Amino acid sequence: MRISNICRKTAETDIKLTINLDGEGKSNINSGCGFLDHMLTLFAKHGRFDLELTCIGDTNVDYHHTVEDIGIVLGDAIKEALGDMRGIKRYGSFILPMDETLIMSAIDISGRCHLTYGLKIPTEKVGVFDTELTKEFFLGFVRHANLTLHIQQLEGENSHHIIEGTFKSVARSLKAAVEFDEKFINEIPSTKGIL
Repeated sequence: MRISNICRKTAETDIKLTINLDGEGKSNINSGCGFLDHMLTLFAKHGRFDLELTCIGDTNVDYHHTVEDIGIVLGDAIKEALGDMRGIKRYGSFILPMDETLIMSAIDISGRCHLTYGLKIPTEKVGVFDTELTKEFFLGFVRHANLTLHIQQLEGENSHHIIEGTFKSVARSLKAAVEFDEKFINEIPSTKGIL
């Protein structure tokens, strides 16, 4: 079982996160931000990851530090759970339809962090959530997971659908990338011999 427990405390946030990459999609999320709780719950469900998270953040300021730092901790946890990446498929992609929205994501667990972010979210907020924080979450995530992530919005008008479709698509891409390839179970998927 590939499980990681990460605790990270700063002057802005206090986060405890546990992830099991070989789980059943169960989650218990309390980020202090209802919309982010919803996104992480469906991320766990669609990725089949068991995810537990608590965060005490400076939400009296806004949700920026909470959202960014949870992305950082999630990235750290996934990187730790993967170890040397031996036997994984490494690549994953998924095109996810959600009503009028169509989101494509593609992941390479490459050991190199890069984010191409192609969302055009039409509103500044979904409820009290600042929609620009979606990019901050994924920036923190890719930098600390050390992976390449491409996100493209192919269609979409509803801000909630665009963000939700993105979290679902990325979860499905990540699920595919971290799966074991039984034909190469003892190999690191790189000609360099390291990721």
